Amino acid sequence: MVDGVCGEGTAPCPPLPQRDEAGHKGTFGRVLVVGGCARLPRMMLGGAVLAARAAIRAGCGLAELAVPEPLAAAALASLESATGHALPVDAEGNLLPSACAEVIDPVLARCNAAVVGPALGEGFAVEQVVVRFIAHADVPLIVDADALNALARLVDFARDMRGGPVVMTPHPGEFRRLAQTLDIDGDPIGDGAGAAAAALAQRCGCVVVLKGARTSVSDGIHAWSCHAGTAALATGGSGDALSGVIAAFAAQFMRPPHAASLFDCARWGVAVHGLAAQRWSSRHGSAGMLTTELCDLVPDVLGDLRAA
Repeated sequence: MVDGVCGEGTAPCPPLPQRDEAGHKGTFGRVLVVGGCARLPRMMLGGAVLAARAAIRAGCGLAELAVPEPLAAAALASLESATGHALPVDAEGNLLPSACAEVIDPVLARCNAAVVGPALGEGFAVEQVVVRFIAHADVPLIVDADALNALARLVDFARDMRGGPVVMTPHPGEFRRLAQTLDIDGDPIGDGAGAAAAALAQRCGCVVVLKGARTSVSDGIHAWSCHAGTAALATGGSGDALSGVIAAFAAQFMRPPHAASLFDCARWGVAVHGLAAQRWSSRHGSAGMLTTELCDLVPDVLGDLRAA
């Protein structure tokens, strides 16, 4: 049981579903990750690749990576088991929103969950891509990193969240930017984190994973928190990995024969992510973890939870 390991809240977290031993790739779902930035002079790719890697390590059957065209080859070289999709950009590396939609829409139609935001960068084009994605996605969607920052720059963005179920995964700084835009109160650190997560969840009609030393999860009604992580998680890419794990659970367990809620998938993701960090820290201490190492410990944690 996850609650017996690291969680507490208004309702016990159900056991992690067992793996179907007769399953195939389609059985375990397909996750789309949209991220990466080729806007010169700053180029970023790692966050998107790490989210896809974490999704695969958490058991999804297939991972699809949609990144700016100049980065597509590097993305597949970093994660050869993923399928790549090149997002059109202009001469400066800015995304071309309409052309990106033509690439993303048919891929999203065959996916069971999606992540948007890791290493996506900033700018008007990014805002257009994110808003359209949120408005049109009808599968569970994890909104992370630069996608959260894009939303925070848009007045009352909550009106655009009319697609499928959404998880928002802000750290305290991202929460403050979102809260300022929406004119909501809440201290994202310490004892007030649970109430802050609930306020954002209620305003946006989504699940909120407010990250920190004690991560708070809320769907606006129920609350749950987890303190399994260690200081080793204070490294680039660890939040992207969390988004990938949550997406993998949503892709696997929010459709028949399972009937998990997005709230439960978020809780499972937070717990597994934190327990993987604990496992690494038990061997190496509290500093120096590579996020790839964190991802690669996820299968061990899943095996232990299911055995328990």
